[in-house]
Amino acid sequence: MGLVADDVLRAARSEADSTGQGVVDILLSQKAISSADVTRAKAAQFGAEVVALDEMKLSDEVISAIPRHIAKKYKVIPIYRDNGSLIVALADPSDLDTIDSLHHLLNQEIQVRVAPEEEIDAAIERYYGGAKDDSVGKMIQEITEGEVDIGQIAAVKGDMEDGSVVDADAPIIKLVNTLIVEAFKSRASDIHLEPLEKRFRVRYRIDGMLHEIKSPPKRLQASIISRLKIQSNMSIAERRIPQDGRIQMSVGGKSIDLRVSCLPTTHGESIVMRILDKEGLKLGLPELGFFTDDQQTFERLIGLPDGILLVTGPTGSGKTTTLYAVLNYINRPDRKIITVEDPVEYILSGINQVHVHEAVGLNFGAALRALLRQAPNVIMVGEIRDMETASIAINASLTGHLVFSTLHTNDAPSAVTRLIDIGIKPFLVASSTRALMAQRLVRKICKRCTEPYMPKDTELKTLQIDPATVANPNFRRGKGCPDCKNTGYRGRFGIFEIFVIDDQARKLIYDKVSSTVLRTQAREMGMRTLREDGVRKVVAGLTSPDEVIRASIGDDV
Repeated sequence: MGLVADDVLRAARSEADSTGQGVVDILLSQKAISSADVTRAKAAQFGAEVVALDEMKLSDEVISAIPRHIAKKYKVIPIYRDNGSLIVALADPSDLDTIDSLHHLLNQEIQVRVAPEEEIDAAIERYYGGAKDDSVGKMIQEITEGEVDIGQIAAVKGDMEDGSVVDADAPIIKLVNTLIVEAFKSRASDIHLEPLEKRFRVRYRIDGMLHEIKSPPKRLQASIISRLKIQSNMSIAERRIPQDGRIQMSVGGKSIDLRVSCLPTTHGESIVMRILDKEGLKLGLPELGFFTDDQQTFERLIGLPDGILLVTGPTGSGKTTTLYAVLNYINRPDRKIITVEDPVEYILSGINQVHVHEAVGLNFGAALRALLRQAPNVIMVGEIRDMETASIAINASLTGHLVFSTLHTNDAPSAVTRLIDIGIKPFLVASSTRALMAQRLVRKICKRCTEPYMPKDTELKTLQIDPATVANPNFRRGKGCPDCKNTGYRGRFGIFEIFVIDDQARKLIYDKVSSTVLRTQAREMGMRTLREDGVRKVVAGLTSPDEVIRASIGDDV
């Protein structure tokens, strides 16, 4: 090929004779030629075509033709199919043993193309994944590609179905445990395992958004679901009705609790696991996302001696987290604080926490009646769901206790209507309620990759922002980096709507006005809406317009 001068070649041959090394190895060590030159020469010698793997995009269907452990062992990558033959790339076309082994292992005709060894290694890493970075993917590949005995999986499933103890190193058990550990390490709040018609989808909810991960094959669906049902003390024989359970695990020395929900669907049972890090919640009020003025208002409200303060919003809007932060803030040795929760999500030191147990008759009402005899100063009720709980909570607030609770309503003023609908008399609501706070969660722009940004005109119009009238706007967005998994966001904080009940508001509640009238009056009295608070945080560069538009409705709606 004319790549090496005659004198260099003669010197290399002479050195080879004296040292016993190969001529090609000596030329490579002297950098007279490159490994790519050797690859091209071998291809020319055997009449094989050279391919550039880094310029090719290989389909999943072709990659699945050769299992990962075979590709790694023989340093080979499938590139396409042609008339029933599988075309593969390898570095050495003279390695007839490898070609023959592939033919027998895969039971199909093999045709060879040639690529440099480093390109093949990079392609194997790219298409099959690096085990060190993706342990869920590694476990799935080990199970599906024959690195573990598939018969062992069937045996494990059989053991589980008759309720006996199974080997902790069994592949399905390792896969399920790895799914949970990876979710915890990814800061996920939920794990969703969803049976679809032709596949079994696994998704993690991170910062409120669902992200699909490498999913196990459909044939492992029944084994994985059975394992999770066993772990969470559900009946594996019952597949027709919804079931609930709990799993307790230790991950990296931390105790985590998983609330597990199993729901029968068209293509199998869907499982959702809510991850609760019992020791992980140590938030103060500033971390919740309050601006200074709102934080001062809120600190004043939670420092009151009595009354009820309600935090409202849909499921997953951070209400419980806010209440835990409040309890942390007011927890002092001279105060007795008792909570009633279903379930106790986080353990707080110095606070008495009661877990509701419906099966033995310990519901919210019964627990509240009992704890009032414990002479508490502060009571936290996980959620007001019915007339009995609401009535006891409001009476407790009228008898010198400070009561915190949550309610499912869309905005702060609607909480009044909700309490009246439950059956509480308007005069009791008016006299006991100190403040109502609605909240939503928005994603925080990643600090590592934040950059200046000018929102689109449509976004500015939707949020009713006029840049000309805003003093020192600091619009920002996340560019995307490994720290935020290229989403541009890392972590979440709240946007808030605080409705302080004053004498004017009490008169309106007593007059039983509609929530629309109450909301209009609240805004006239100075209440800042969720959208307005979100806009302040967009202008300050804490979040993006998209997030606020997604999390809140316009004030004119």
